[in-house]
Amino acid sequence: MNAKVINIGQHSLDVRQTLKWVVYALVIINFGLYVRDDWVIAGHTLYSGSSLFDISRAFATTIDESAWIILLLLFELETYLLSDEPLSRGKARLMQGIRLVCYISLAHTLYAYAVYLTEIYGSVPIEGITSLCQLVDKDLSYAFNLVYSEINSSNCASLSSANQFFYVDPPTFFIVEDSAGLVIEKQLAWVDMFEAIIWLLILFTIEVAVWLQDRNIGEGLIFRGLSITKFCLYSLLWVAAGYWIYRGHYMFAWDEFVWIAGFVAIEMNIVEWRNEINEAEV
Repeated sequence: MNAKVINIGQHSLDVRQTLKWVVYALVIINFGLYVRDDWVIAGHTLYSGSSLFDISRAFATTIDESAWIILLLLFELETYLLSDEPLSRGKARLMQGIRLVCYISLAHTLYAYAVYLTEIYGSVPIEGITSLCQLVDKDLSYAFNLVYSEINSSNCASLSSANQFFYVDPPTFFIVEDSAGLVIEKQLAWVDMFEAIIWLLILFTIEVAVWLQDRNIGEGLIFRGLSITKFCLYSLLWVAAGYWIYRGHYMFAWDEFVWIAGFVAIEMNIVEWRNEINEAEV
């Protein structure tokens, strides 16, 4: 593919490729941050009797991010590194198999989000409790806006001044929230769900574009429709990023930006590849 190069003295710099690999490096760094975040939260939500499914739900974000990183790599291979040569049947089947595993992982993420929404809306009021300090020494954690704190005598009065509390994780009953926290938790859970669905729709548009261009189809009404659809979907992701900022989750907003940048790099590969197809037909 054609490269945009800047000459710096005796050296040449492929600007677009350099920026693309910087973005991919940031994606990997973000992955490490999410693994750490999942690990910290799992310390509050898992226990010795947790099932394998409970563990997979606790690390749903880690699993999700892993699948997206692999898909990003596959798209980079298909739309840039291997776009000018036909894949052998063996390579094609291998990539399809890896892609299928990634799709299963993404489906698991949606399922985990759906189960969590069900749990939140099934929150159980804690009868006879009007202060967090009444829950000291019960191995419980208080959650507010995704911040988890073990309830003890030194922090119980400062964590919440509410007089009504809820268990938000039946049937384990380890996580406690007040009414205000429960409202925020529901909003965050819905944003997570919608965000996951939007990314899957973006994935579908890219898959369609790659499928068409593999067959040397590089223009037409369907591409204009895909462009409009992707513009709307990416705009919704920016709205989600704004919500994360509003809630003070700057890491989530930064993650949104990095992933959008990563898939914009794939989109640029697709456009350049499409231009080559159209030029070859002239």
